[in-house]
Amino acid sequence: MKETENYLFDFISRYMPLGEAEKIAIRESAVFRNYQKGELLLKQGQHSKDGYFVIKGCIRCYYVIEGEEKTTAFYTESETLSPLCSINQLPSEYYVSCVEDSLLLVSNPQMEKIMFEKFPRFESLCRILSEALLAKNQTSFANFKTSTPEQRYVNLLHTRPDLLQRVPQYQLASYLGITPESLSRMRTRLARRNK
Repeated sequence: MKETENYLFDFISRYMPLGEAEKIAIRESAVFRNYQKGELLLKQGQHSKDGYFVIKGCIRCYYVIEGEEKTTAFYTESETLSPLCSINQLPSEYYVSCVEDSLLLVSNPQMEKIMFEKFPRFESLCRILSEALLAKNQTSFANFKTSTPEQRYVNLLHTRPDLLQRVPQYQLASYLGITPESLSRMRTRLARRNK
């Protein structure tokens, strides 16, 4: 658990230095949970207040439309996910599941409120992280809307090459907005072109 705490402390230290009292408070309130590959964290129609910070592993968000999974996002180490239902308190419109065995820091608004009252600086940290996540999501959405599937794949090669090894091909294809067969042909075509 010490290694997990240090990982979290190192991440927070990128944004603000931590005092000993803050480290103790995090240690006492942090809820670390292990999840198995394939395990569902959230189902469509479910209510949840939980948010997640990925210590280790990979989780994904997806919709099921006419029986077909449509992947919208992957979250890996040092990334946070606050499902929309944890903010608007409505039933979730999508699923969240583990692509790999994952170790997550799980939080909810009540836990955060207690921490913010004790350490107001953490509220600023959460705001900074939320703004960074919003900017990243806006950029991803804009890139998706303005690029072809091949451009999306090449962009993924440059920005998140680890996903190509960690994520099943059918999930990756869904994320790119194409079929697994199209992804396979595209990979072959690009490999030939780069010889």
